Amino acid sequence: MELVIESRPSQLPYVERVWRSRSAEAGRMMSVATAHWELVVWEQRGRVQAAVLGPEAAASWAPVPADAVFFGISFALGTSMPHIPVSRLVGGNAVIPDVTRRSLWLKGSAWHVPGYDNAEAFVLRMVREGIVDLDPVVPAVLGGAGAGVSARTLQRRFVAATGLPQGAVRQIHRARQAAVLLQEGIPAQEVVHRQGYFDQPHLARSLKRYVGRTATELAAPDTPEPLSLLYKTAPLGPA
Repeated sequence: MELVIESRPSQLPYVERVWRSRSAEAGRMMSVATAHWELVVWEQRGRVQAAVLGPEAAASWAPVPADAVFFGISFALGTSMPHIPVSRLVGGNAVIPDVTRRSLWLKGSAWHVPGYDNAEAFVLRMVREGIVDLDPVVPAVLGGAGAGVSARTLQRRFVAATGLPQGAVRQIHRARQAAVLLQEGIPAQEVVHRQGYFDQPHLARSLKRYVGRTATELAAPDTPEPLSLLYKTAPLGPA
């Protein structure tokens, strides 16, 4: 099954990545675990739909419709929509009603449907109108800085902002980074060393849970079902 995916990073602190994709025929893909929530808009045969997709704590199969075009904004860790708690969206989604090619509804107001080239302007309006918020403690801690709050408060704020505990966020990030390295041809033993796994069985269990592929499959990725978006990011700071 052919699924073409294009993506770009963003300089906006609220946005992790902007992406778009196109499918030719129906099939399925392996949806890799992700700690990020997303706003996704897609069109198939003239029908436009949109949804907020929550974080995914494990890899899973996902259907891909035929002849569909997708666009998505992946939000940075720590960013949330207070009126749709991300903790309720883990492994699920919230459908956005009354979507057309020109408009969608967010929190009772009509918005122009965003696109690949104006995603940041759309998000900045969300920020101005209080639809999106950012807890600065989350990116600071993930970057290696001190939290300035108690461990219990940090965990509570982490779950409120990301839907996941800090440990789960770090494990997902490490597995995704390992998968990218394996796709680049880095030997599994070297990936174990770089990513801090105990040994190759530890790496194998992590890949199975969070990526849905073995190291061998990632090193030779010509498989019938594609993976969802994977990309290299900066390493997280120490826990």
